[in-house]
Amino acid sequence: MSPLRLGRPPRLDDGLWSRRLVAATVAAALTVTVAAALFRIYRFEGDGIVGRLWLFLGLTAFLRQWRWRPRRNARLVWRDRVAGLDAMEPGLIARRSLAGQVGPVVELAWATAMALWGSMLLPAEPLWARVARLVLLGAAAVAAGVVAYSGVRFTGRLALTASGIRHGRRRYDWSNIDRVSLHREDGRLAGVRLRPRVWQSLRPAPVVGGRDVAVPEQRLAAAIEAYRERPQVLAVGPVTAPEPAAGADVSGRAPSST
Repeated sequence: MSPLRLGRPPRLDDGLWSRRLVAATVAAALTVTVAAALFRIYRFEGDGIVGRLWLFLGLTAFLRQWRWRPRRNARLVWRDRVAGLDAMEPGLIARRSLAGQVGPVVELAWATAMALWGSMLLPAEPLWARVARLVLLGAAAVAAGVVAYSGVRFTGRLALTASGIRHGRRRYDWSNIDRVSLHREDGRLAGVRLRPRVWQSLRPAPVVGGRDVAVPEQRLAAAIEAYRERPQVLAVGPVTAPEPAAGADVSGRAPSST
């Protein structure tokens, strides 16, 4: 159940180069914009922004710890061209939930604010301080570009295709999925656990879906179970993802104990 190996050069005929180009263009534009904004803030605001920066750091730190779970009732949607890790192929996709859209933005804002705060602690004159400041602010801008690239490069947050299940940048092979089950964390549903037929490491079984995906766990588990033994059906399509058993709660929330 290992994710796709990283570092393998992409094929020239995988059909993803236009997608990579668009994603790289968006990432570069955002990187330049964020870098220009950060250096402008530091240059013209200086000490005057320290108080507001502390407030922003506190707010974003709170949001990072606040594990809110919006209602999720979306369905897996068929697309004849899904941008995956290796190629364009047909499949079912699940878009990001509201929490999945807000989460990376909050994480990035917090990291950017930390970089800006760290740069303001450095002395103004020494060469090493100027280099360190450049590295800090540049790293924050590059991080923004990486987030943008990932958002544009892939179709949906999660995809089911004949070649495997892709969740973010990770992919899991159908052939190594023994069974699926609903995963719980702190008493709440938090994705679908993929129990492997062959354990390839001491790590726990991977979990896909969760609060960052708009499709609730019951629907996702029903779809994975339906195509686990016949993933080739996804390459023929179009297909409609099966619904969970009648009476199942597909709100994306754990059932009440009362």
